[in-house]
Amino acid sequence: MRADHPLVRYGRTLFLHQPFRLLKGMAGAYVAYPIAESREQRSVRPKVDELRRYYQQPFTQRRKIALERLVSILQFAGEHVPYYRDLFRERGFDPLKAGQDPRYLEELPYLTKDVIREQGARLFSRPLEEVRHHACKTGGSTGLSCTIFYDQVAADYSSAVTFYARRRIGKHGYRSELHFACRFPDEAVPPWPSREDFKCFAMNRSNIFFDRIDDTGLEEMWQTLKRRKPYLAHGHPSTMFALACYIERKYGSDKAFSVFESSGELLEPHQREMIERALRCRVIDRYGLAELGVMAYELDGHEHGFQILDSEGWPESRVDHDGVDGTHELVLTGYRNRLMPLIRYATGDMARVEERENGFFLTDVVGRIHDVVPINGVAHPTHHIQDMLDHRVGGIQEFQIDLRTSPPTLRIVLEPWANEEDTTRKLRDYWQDAFTIAYVDHDAFVRVGRRAKFRHVVTA
Repeated sequence: MRADHPLVRYGRTLFLHQPFRLLKGMAGAYVAYPIAESREQRSVRPKVDELRRYYQQPFTQRRKIALERLVSILQFAGEHVPYYRDLFRERGFDPLKAGQDPRYLEELPYLTKDVIREQGARLFSRPLEEVRHHACKTGGSTGLSCTIFYDQVAADYSSAVTFYARRRIGKHGYRSELHFACRFPDEAVPPWPSREDFKCFAMNRSNIFFDRIDDTGLEEMWQTLKRRKPYLAHGHPSTMFALACYIERKYGSDKAFSVFESSGELLEPHQREMIERALRCRVIDRYGLAELGVMAYELDGHEHGFQILDSEGWPESRVDHDGVDGTHELVLTGYRNRLMPLIRYATGDMARVEERENGFFLTDVVGRIHDVVPINGVAHPTHHIQDMLDHRVGGIQEFQIDLRTSPPTLRIVLEPWANEEDTTRKLRDYWQDAFTIAYVDHDAFVRVGRRAKFRHVVTA
């Protein structure tokens, strides 16, 4: 049976209404999810309970535990990871001293994406073929992308953190969630039921697939949201802001969900205000990155601050000496991933770490921005273009779109195994002559801003 079969469509429509919606949510959360967890050989729910107990403790106790975890990952890396073993020996670095005074970490250099790409397998504690692992490619919005490998325990903790944080804002398993995802133009109708169908059922999740944010695309989004009525909608703030502007212009204001969880790029204050006003929802910001997972969350709402998850890593602020405004770069050391430990990882995102009596918090956040690119007269978000290049074209190491030319120039760095002819053919199949295609090396990319940061889209 295909996913568009009338019986499947009817069943989905039925579960949009009460009491079937609640029954479906409870069956997914309390029956299907444990089954899925067992079949996938994962351990997430016990870690959610562990996080709940951890954050019930006062920060003074949590800080001691965090320092113990910091020492533990430093000792592990110094013993089992070739890059850190050589670095610690060269610097005479003693992990135990970091537990007594975390400022001792400053004896170590920052870890950057350049170092990760350069060192490669020397950052692994074990060969990949010996351990169950998960690859995660960084987005490239704060530097050229690279691939991070998680072990299974780290992947389970990453999932548990999201579960726990959402529970703190009222999103329990029986309440539905909706995720904004890329729509591919050549997507075939899948068979039903599929592994993805069962996963969505177990997580009480559905997807909105979109590829445009003009009025036609935004109206389609809104009607889908109104029909499904999720408790929580998760996506990029630039997408939800565009939707909020459209709703205010067309309807004044309207409500389709209770919480918007913003991630993937910087949530600007004016975006939060517009989304809350036009869509009549609560806006919750989260900070996550492919390298470490979710690391900060508005656990108690916006008014109580952007709390760093001290259970997952140690935060630092790196002063931007190149700037004149005293900005700080967020630096993180993760505790969970023992396959590929990241110590003093410079995220490329600007934020100040503030220690308060109840935890670490992010302030003065300036982060990733996803631009909008016109393709054949239709506005497309950058993350959609990136998904197309990664999952449909393939063989692309990095890209940049220069809007200063007409038509825009799409600069591409190919993987060593890819070829220009096949890549050009695929690009033309999807976007015709929307771009001038240029195959380049990394040094041909245009850098922007006072720190010469990489951006996927160049406008000036």
